[in-house]
Amino acid sequence: MRGLACVLMFQTHCYDSWLSPSARQSKFFMYSQLGGTFPAPLFLFLAGISFALVTEKLWKKNLAPGQIARTTIRRGAEIFAFGLLFRLQEYLIAWGWAPLSDLLRVDILNTIGLSMMLMGVVCWLVLSIQRGPHARLALVLTSAGTALLISLLTPPLWTTWRPNWLPWPLESYINGVHNLGTPQAWLFPIFPWAAFSFAGLAAGFILQSEWARERQALTFFLLGAAGLVLIETSRWLDAQPRQLYALYDYWHTSPNFWLIRVGMLLVILTASYAWCRWGLAQKPAGHWGFSPLIQLGQASLLVYWVHIEFVYGRVSILPKHSQTIRGASFGLLTIFLAMLLLAFARTRLKGRAAEIVGRLRSPVRAN
Repeated sequence: MRGLACVLMFQTHCYDSWLSPSARQSKFFMYSQLGGTFPAPLFLFLAGISFALVTEKLWKKNLAPGQIARTTIRRGAEIFAFGLLFRLQEYLIAWGWAPLSDLLRVDILNTIGLSMMLMGVVCWLVLSIQRGPHARLALVLTSAGTALLISLLTPPLWTTWRPNWLPWPLESYINGVHNLGTPQAWLFPIFPWAAFSFAGLAAGFILQSEWARERQALTFFLLGAAGLVLIETSRWLDAQPRQLYALYDYWHTSPNFWLIRVGMLLVILTASYAWCRWGLAQKPAGHWGFSPLIQLGQASLLVYWVHIEFVYGRVSILPKHSQTIRGASFGLLTIFLAMLLLAFARTRLKGRAAEIVGRLRSPVRAN
């Protein structure tokens, strides 16, 4: 699923950066940007599932809740630090025309890191209170409830309950206001984005249960069915003549839009499981031997970091805002292949630095 998120991210960024003004008026670009609404929720949702897997592993080692929290929160802090370093890199590369405020922009890495830290706190609280046989149920219900609460609080925190008494760099983490006076839809504040991580956390704890392990296929299909129910529920709620909020913005802050995307994420999760179990991913390694999506997913942070510079940065491989759909598609293919090669090199060389250095230093034997 991370590999799919990478591909959707590539196409969104490439067409957004390179298409000419006339090409941006096409339905093609509209559908491209619609597909671009999935990468961020996918990354956050999968961060939640991964967090559940790590917490489960530490939990089974009988570690104290405080120890589990320290380990998981520290990892979240590392991702948050990567986000700050990424902003610093972007600012230095754009030196001379990027505003200083760009250093404090709330990007997806910042939110993933903060979400992980928040999930660590929530898991610590639950496991400190409930350590018995019902701990898993408590974790699932608390995670799902937190996700729903974040979603429900988003509209007022963007409008009538705005914490504008905070300095804008702090308020921006709540509603993405940045320094522009009003919340910005292109940023990634905690509300609503962290809700996707908590939804993934709930799904992850469900998948790690003994019942789910014994009925793996059934569990995934039940999650997919739940996703379909959420999609239809969201559509029904959106069609109602009266809404809960005085200011209703479906595409940016509405819990109904969040609900439909969570439903789609669960459907994608089920489809990914079916693909891996019964699709081409199950072919013998000697037959296919390579999965581009899995390869990209294994180095998603690296390819995210690098591709931005070759799409939006000064080293963009194509002139910006001047390409036809065909030209931009060729650039997209180039980015995809380059990032795939980078991911392949990253996974093959990981942990082998000492071995490679040793080979370079060893004298060449004469024949």
